[in-house]
Amino acid sequence: MTTTKAEFGCLSTAIGSMPHADPVAACALVRKHLQLPHWPQLPKRSLLENMYVQYSEGFPGATVNGDKISVSREAHFDEQLEKLYYADAEDKFNDYATGTDYAAGLHTFVSSSSGQASLVKGQITGPISQGLCALDESGRGILYDDMLAETLAKFLRLKAMWQERYLRTISANTVIFFDEPYLTSLGSAFVAIPNEQVTSLLETVFSGIEGFKGVHCCGSTDWSLLLASSADVISFDAYNYADSLSTYVSEVIAYLKRGSAIAWGIVPNDEETLAKESVASLADRLGEAMAPFTKDTISYKQLIAQSLITPSCGLPSLSFEAAELALSLTADLAARLRSKYVS
Repeated sequence: MTTTKAEFGCLSTAIGSMPHADPVAACALVRKHLQLPHWPQLPKRSLLENMYVQYSEGFPGATVNGDKISVSREAHFDEQLEKLYYADAEDKFNDYATGTDYAAGLHTFVSSSSGQASLVKGQITGPISQGLCALDESGRGILYDDMLAETLAKFLRLKAMWQERYLRTISANTVIFFDEPYLTSLGSAFVAIPNEQVTSLLETVFSGIEGFKGVHCCGSTDWSLLLASSADVISFDAYNYADSLSTYVSEVIAYLKRGSAIAWGIVPNDEETLAKESVASLADRLGEAMAPFTKDTISYKQLIAQSLITPSCGLPSLSFEAAELALSLTADLAARLRSKYVS
Protein backbone atom coordinates (compact mmCIF):
# COMPACT_ATOMS: atom_id res chain seq x y z
CA MET A 1 0.00 0.00 0.00
CA THR A 2 1.25 3.51 -0.80
CA THR A 3 0.00 6.97 0.05
CA THR A 4 -0.90 7.60 -3.60
CA LYS A 5 -2.83 4.42 -4.38
CA ALA A 6 -5.48 2.86 -2.17
CA GLU A 7 -4.43 -0.77 -2.56
CA PHE A 8 -5.66 -2.10 0.77
CA GLY A 9 -5.53 -5.69 -0.42
CA CYS A 10 -9.02 -6.54 0.83
CA LEU A 11 -8.42 -5.78 4.51
CA SER A 12 -11.34 -6.18 6.90
CA THR A 13 -12.72 -3.15 8.71
CA ALA A 14 -16.10 -1.84 9.91
CA ILE A 15 -18.16 1.32 9.80
CA GLY A 16 -17.81 2.48 13.40
CA SER A 17 -20.77 2.09 15.74
CA MET A 18 -21.00 -0.85 18.15
CA PRO A 19 -23.68 -2.06 20.61
CA HIS A 20 -21.43 -1.80 23.66
CA ALA A 21 -21.44 0.74 26.48
CA ASP A 22 -17.97 -0.37 27.66
CA PRO A 23 -15.27 1.14 25.42
CA VAL A 24 -12.65 -1.36 26.61
CA ALA A 25 -14.77 -4.33 25.53
CA ALA A 26 -15.63 -2.69 22.20
CA CYS A 27 -11.99 -1.89 21.41
CA ALA A 28 -10.95 -5.43 22.31
CA LEU A 29 -13.53 -6.90 19.94
CA VAL A 30 -12.48 -4.64 17.08
CA ARG A 31 -8.81 -5.47 17.54
CA LYS A 32 -9.55 -9.18 17.88
CA HIS A 33 -11.17 -9.46 14.45
CA LEU A 34 -10.26 -6.60 12.13
CA GLN A 35 -7.04 -6.16 10.19
CA LEU A 36 -7.84 -2.48 9.76
CA PRO A 37 -9.13 -1.62 13.24
CA HIS A 38 -11.36 1.38 13.87
CA TRP A 39 -12.23 3.19 17.06
CA PRO A 40 -15.75 2.22 18.19
CA GLN A 41 -18.61 4.71 18.44
CA LEU A 42 -20.86 3.82 21.36
CA PRO A 43 -24.31 5.42 21.02
CA LYS A 44 -25.74 3.17 23.75
CA ARG A 45 -23.20 4.47 26.22
CA SER A 46 -24.44 8.06 26.08
CA LEU A 47 -26.58 10.38 23.98
CA LEU A 48 -23.39 12.38 23.52
CA GLU A 49 -22.17 9.54 21.29
CA ASN A 50 -25.11 9.85 18.91
CA MET A 51 -23.32 10.36 15.57
CA TYR A 52 -24.70 13.89 15.16
CA VAL A 53 -24.41 15.05 18.77
CA GLN A 54 -20.88 13.63 18.84
CA TYR A 55 -19.73 16.22 16.32
CA SER A 56 -21.67 19.20 17.62
CA GLU A 57 -19.20 19.79 20.46
CA GLY A 58 -17.75 23.29 20.04
CA PHE A 59 -19.87 24.40 17.07
CA PRO A 60 -20.78 28.12 17.29
CA GLY A 61 -24.19 28.67 18.88
CA ALA A 62 -24.91 24.95 19.26
CA THR A 63 -26.96 23.55 22.14
CA VAL A 64 -27.99 19.93 22.64
CA ASN A 65 -31.24 18.65 24.13
CA GLY A 66 -31.25 14.86 24.13
CA ASP A 67 -30.35 13.93 20.57
CA LYS A 68 -31.56 17.27 19.16
CA ILE A 69 -29.06 19.93 18.07
CA SER A 70 -30.08 23.58 17.81
CA VAL A 71 -27.96 26.44 16.50
CA SER A 72 -28.77 30.03 17.40
CA ARG A 73 -26.97 33.31 16.80
CA GLU A 74 -26.80 34.02 20.51
CA ALA A 75 -24.64 36.57 22.34
CA HIS A 76 -21.26 34.94 21.74
CA PHE A 77 -21.99 33.55 18.28
CA ASP A 78 -19.97 36.13 16.33
CA GLU A 79 -16.99 35.70 18.62
CA GLN A 80 -17.11 31.91 18.25
CA LEU A 81 -17.52 32.25 14.49
CA GLU A 82 -14.49 34.53 14.18
CA LYS A 83 -12.40 32.11 16.24
CA LEU A 84 -13.44 29.19 14.01
CA TYR A 85 -12.65 30.97 10.75
CA TYR A 86 -9.24 32.01 12.07
CA ALA A 87 -8.52 28.44 13.20
CA ASP A 88 -9.56 27.09 9.80
CA ALA A 89 -7.36 29.57 7.92
CA GLU A 90 -4.36 28.68 10.10
CA ASP A 91 -5.09 24.92 10.44
CA LYS A 92 -5.25 25.31 14.22
CA PHE A 93 -7.32 22.24 15.03
CA ASN A 94 -6.43 21.63 18.67
CA ASP A 95 -9.32 23.73 19.98
CA TYR A 96 -11.71 21.43 18.08
CA ALA A 97 -10.79 18.13 19.71
CA THR A 98 -13.47 15.54 20.44
CA GLY A 99 -13.69 15.06 24.19
CA THR A 100 -13.79 11.81 26.12
CA ASP A 101 -17.46 12.31 27.03
CA TYR A 102 -18.32 12.48 23.33
CA ALA A 103 -16.10 9.62 22.10
CA ALA A 104 -14.97 7.29 24.87
CA GLY A 105 -14.16 4.64 22.27
CA LEU A 106 -11.75 6.92 20.44
CA HIS A 107 -9.78 7.83 23.55
CA THR A 108 -9.75 4.24 24.79
CA PHE A 109 -8.67 3.00 21.36
CA VAL A 110 -5.66 5.30 21.38
CA SER A 111 -4.71 4.88 25.04
CA SER A 112 -4.99 1.08 24.91
CA SER A 113 -2.83 0.67 21.83
CA SER A 114 0.06 -1.69 22.48
CA GLY A 115 2.27 -0.08 19.86
CA GLN A 116 2.35 1.33 16.37
CA ALA A 117 -0.34 -0.19 14.14
CA SER A 118 0.25 -0.46 10.41
CA LEU A 119 -3.05 1.25 9.60
CA VAL A 120 -6.05 2.52 11.58
CA LYS A 121 -9.47 3.88 10.66
CA GLY A 122 -11.44 6.78 12.09
CA GLN A 123 -14.82 8.22 11.21
CA ILE A 124 -16.72 11.47 11.47
CA THR A 125 -20.17 12.60 10.38
CA GLY A 126 -20.12 14.38 7.02
CA PRO A 127 -21.37 17.93 6.36
CA ILE A 128 -24.54 16.99 4.46
CA SER A 129 -25.96 14.69 7.12
CA GLN A 130 -24.77 16.86 10.02
CA GLY A 131 -26.15 19.93 8.29
CA LEU A 132 -29.61 18.37 8.01
CA CYS A 133 -29.74 17.20 11.63
CA ALA A 134 -28.54 20.41 13.26
CA LEU A 135 -31.43 22.90 13.12
CA ASP A 136 -31.38 26.69 12.98
CA GLU A 137 -33.71 29.04 14.86
CA SER A 138 -36.47 28.50 12.29
CA GLY A 139 -36.29 24.71 12.66
CA ARG A 140 -34.60 24.09 9.31
CA GLY A 141 -31.38 22.20 8.81
CA ILE A 142 -28.42 24.56 8.90
CA LEU A 143 -27.43 23.09 5.52
CA TYR A 144 -29.97 25.49 3.98
CA ASP A 145 -28.25 28.54 5.45
CA ASP A 146 -25.27 29.18 3.19
CA MET A 147 -23.18 30.81 5.91
CA LEU A 148 -23.88 28.10 8.49
CA ALA A 149 -23.30 25.34 5.93
CA GLU A 150 -19.90 26.79 5.05
CA THR A 151 -19.12 27.21 8.75
CA LEU A 152 -20.08 23.60 9.42
CA ALA A 153 -17.78 22.30 6.68
CA LYS A 154 -14.86 24.28 8.10
CA PHE A 155 -15.71 23.05 11.60
CA LEU A 156 -15.86 19.38 10.56
CA ARG A 157 -12.61 19.84 8.63
CA LEU A 158 -10.91 20.92 11.87
CA LYS A 159 -12.55 18.08 13.80
CA ALA A 160 -11.34 15.58 11.21
CA MET A 161 -7.83 17.08 11.22
CA TRP A 162 -7.62 16.74 14.98
CA GLN A 163 -8.89 13.16 14.89
CA GLU A 164 -6.43 12.13 12.19
CA ARG A 165 -3.48 13.64 14.07
CA TYR A 166 -4.64 11.95 17.28
CA LEU A 167 -4.87 8.55 15.55
CA ARG A 168 -1.42 9.12 14.09
CA THR A 169 0.02 8.88 17.58
CA ILE A 170 -0.57 5.12 17.23
CA SER A 171 -0.22 4.68 13.45
CA ALA A 172 1.52 6.62 10.72
CA ASN A 173 -1.17 5.50 8.26
CA THR A 174 -4.80 6.50 8.62
CA VAL A 175 -8.12 6.20 6.83
CA ILE A 176 -10.83 8.70 7.81
CA PHE A 177 -14.39 8.02 6.66
CA PHE A 178 -17.03 10.74 6.48
CA ASP A 179 -20.38 9.10 7.24
CA GLU A 180 -23.16 10.47 5.03
CA PRO A 181 -26.41 8.51 5.41
CA TYR A 182 -28.48 11.44 4.15
CA LEU A 183 -26.86 11.28 0.73
CA THR A 184 -29.54 8.68 0.00
CA SER A 185 -32.04 11.56 -0.13
CA LEU A 186 -30.16 13.67 -2.69
CA GLY A 187 -32.49 14.96 -5.39
CA SER A 188 -35.60 14.53 -3.25
CA ALA A 189 -37.72 17.27 -1.73
CA PHE A 190 -36.11 16.39 1.61
CA VAL A 191 -32.60 17.32 0.44
CA ALA A 192 -33.16 20.11 -2.04
CA ILE A 193 -29.59 21.32 -2.48
CA PRO A 194 -27.61 21.57 -5.72
CA ASN A 195 -24.97 18.99 -6.54
CA GLU A 196 -22.36 21.72 -6.69
CA GLN A 197 -22.95 22.53 -3.02
CA VAL A 198 -22.68 18.86 -2.04
CA THR A 199 -19.35 18.61 -3.85
CA SER A 200 -18.04 21.86 -2.41
CA LEU A 201 -18.87 20.95 1.19
CA LEU A 202 -17.37 17.47 0.86
CA GLU A 203 -14.18 18.79 -0.70
CA THR A 204 -13.84 21.30 2.12
CA VAL A 205 -13.83 18.55 4.75
CA PHE A 206 -11.62 16.29 2.62
CA SER A 207 -9.00 19.05 2.39
CA GLY A 208 -8.02 18.63 6.03
CA ILE A 209 -7.03 14.96 5.65
CA GLU A 210 -3.42 13.99 4.91
CA GLY A 211 -3.96 10.21 4.69
CA PHE A 212 -6.72 8.29 2.99
CA LYS A 213 -10.21 9.81 3.06
CA GLY A 214 -13.45 8.01 2.39
CA VAL A 215 -17.22 8.48 2.29
CA HIS A 216 -19.71 5.95 3.64
CA CYS A 217 -23.32 5.97 2.44
CA CYS A 218 -25.54 3.08 3.49
CA GLY A 219 -28.12 3.27 0.71
CA SER A 220 -28.57 4.25 -2.90
CA THR A 221 -27.38 7.68 -4.01
CA ASP A 222 -26.04 9.54 -7.02
CA TRP A 223 -22.70 7.73 -6.94
CA SER A 224 -21.36 9.83 -9.82
CA LEU A 225 -20.86 12.76 -7.41
CA LEU A 226 -18.68 10.71 -5.07
CA LEU A 227 -16.87 8.88 -7.87
CA ALA A 228 -15.86 12.25 -9.33
CA SER A 229 -14.73 13.59 -5.95
CA SER A 230 -11.27 13.40 -4.38
CA ALA A 231 -12.38 10.62 -1.98
CA ASP A 232 -9.91 7.73 -1.91
CA VAL A 233 -12.55 5.23 -0.74
CA ILE A 234 -16.27 4.88 -1.36
CA SER A 235 -17.99 2.69 1.22
CA PHE A 236 -21.47 1.34 0.55
CA ASP A 237 -24.01 -1.29 1.52
CA ALA A 238 -23.16 -3.94 -1.05
CA TYR A 239 -25.42 -6.50 0.61
CA ASN A 240 -28.63 -4.57 -0.11
CA TYR A 241 -27.68 -1.99 -2.74
CA ALA A 242 -25.11 -3.57 -5.07
CA ASP A 243 -27.32 -2.75 -8.06
CA SER A 244 -27.21 0.95 -7.24
CA LEU A 245 -23.44 1.09 -7.86
CA SER A 246 -23.49 -1.22 -10.88
CA THR A 247 -25.38 1.40 -12.90
CA TYR A 248 -22.20 3.52 -12.81
CA VAL A 249 -19.78 1.00 -14.35
CA SER A 250 -17.73 3.44 -16.45
CA GLU A 251 -17.44 5.91 -13.56
CA VAL A 252 -16.37 3.15 -11.16
CA ILE A 253 -13.73 1.91 -13.62
CA ALA A 254 -12.34 5.45 -14.00
CA TYR A 255 -12.36 5.84 -10.21
CA LEU A 256 -10.41 2.61 -9.73
CA LYS A 257 -7.97 3.45 -12.51
CA ARG A 258 -6.93 6.60 -10.73
CA GLY A 259 -6.00 4.51 -7.70
CA SER A 260 -9.06 4.73 -5.47
CA ALA A 261 -10.83 1.91 -3.62
CA ILE A 262 -14.25 0.47 -2.84
CA ALA A 263 -15.30 -0.69 0.63
CA TRP A 264 -17.81 -3.48 0.05
CA GLY A 265 -20.37 -3.62 2.88
CA ILE A 266 -21.25 -7.22 2.14
CA VAL A 267 -21.94 -8.52 5.67
CA PRO A 268 -25.52 -7.68 6.75
CA ASN A 269 -26.13 -5.76 9.97
CA ASP A 270 -29.61 -7.20 10.53
CA GLU A 271 -29.49 -9.95 13.14
CA GLU A 272 -31.98 -12.32 11.51
CA THR A 273 -30.36 -12.02 8.08
CA LEU A 274 -26.87 -12.30 9.53
CA ALA A 275 -27.67 -15.65 11.14
CA LYS A 276 -28.47 -17.13 7.72
CA GLU A 277 -25.16 -16.21 6.09
CA SER A 278 -21.77 -17.91 5.91
CA VAL A 279 -18.38 -17.00 4.47
CA ALA A 280 -19.20 -19.08 1.39
CA SER A 281 -22.60 -17.47 0.79
CA LEU A 282 -21.18 -13.98 1.29
CA ALA A 283 -18.30 -14.72 -1.08
CA ASP A 284 -20.83 -15.70 -3.75
CA ARG A 285 -22.87 -12.57 -3.13
CA LEU A 286 -19.77 -10.37 -3.27
CA GLY A 287 -18.67 -12.00 -6.51
CA GLU A 288 -22.03 -11.10 -8.06
CA ALA A 289 -21.71 -7.50 -6.79
CA MET A 290 -18.20 -7.16 -8.25
CA ALA A 291 -18.92 -8.89 -11.59
CA PRO A 292 -20.15 -5.80 -13.52
CA PHE A 293 -16.81 -4.05 -12.95
CA THR A 294 -14.50 -6.86 -14.08
CA LYS A 295 -15.81 -7.46 -17.60
CA ASP A 296 -13.47 -5.07 -19.39
CA THR A 297 -10.30 -3.43 -18.14
CA ILE A 298 -10.18 -4.20 -14.40
CA SER A 299 -9.29 -7.75 -13.40
CA TYR A 300 -10.96 -9.40 -10.43
CA LYS A 301 -7.55 -9.65 -8.76
CA GLN A 302 -6.96 -5.90 -9.17
CA LEU A 303 -10.44 -5.09 -7.88
CA ILE A 304 -9.73 -7.20 -4.80
CA ALA A 305 -6.45 -5.32 -4.34
CA GLN A 306 -8.37 -2.02 -4.35
CA SER A 307 -11.04 -3.18 -1.91
CA LEU A 308 -11.96 -3.28 1.74
CA ILE A 309 -14.49 -5.70 3.24
CA THR A 310 -16.96 -4.35 5.83
CA PRO A 311 -20.38 -4.87 7.35
CA SER A 312 -23.14 -3.11 5.43
CA CYS A 313 -23.43 -0.34 8.04
CA GLY A 314 -22.97 0.20 11.78
CA LEU A 315 -23.73 -2.50 14.35
CA PRO A 316 -25.35 -0.69 17.33
CA SER A 317 -28.71 -2.45 17.05
CA LEU A 318 -27.20 -5.95 17.30
CA SER A 319 -26.66 -8.09 20.37
CA PHE A 320 -23.05 -8.45 21.50
CA GLU A 321 -22.98 -11.97 20.06
CA ALA A 322 -24.36 -10.89 16.69
CA ALA A 323 -21.94 -7.96 16.51
CA GLU A 324 -19.04 -10.34 17.05
CA LEU A 325 -20.47 -12.67 14.39
CA ALA A 326 -20.63 -9.77 11.93
CA LEU A 327 -17.00 -8.85 12.58
CA SER A 328 -15.92 -12.49 12.45
CA LEU A 329 -17.63 -13.06 9.09
CA THR A 330 -16.12 -9.83 7.77
CA ALA A 331 -12.63 -10.88 8.83
CA ASP A 332 -12.98 -14.48 7.60
CA LEU A 333 -14.32 -13.41 4.22
CA ALA A 334 -11.49 -10.89 3.79
CA ALA A 335 -8.93 -13.55 4.78
CA ARG A 336 -10.39 -16.00 2.25
CA LEU A 337 -10.13 -13.44 -0.54
CA ARG A 338 -6.65 -12.32 0.48
CA SER A 339 -5.31 -15.87 0.54
CA LYS A 340 -6.65 -16.52 -2.95
CA TYR A 341 -5.99 -13.25 -4.76
CA VAL A 342 -3.47 -11.12 -2.82
CA SER A 343 0.14 -12.17 -3.24
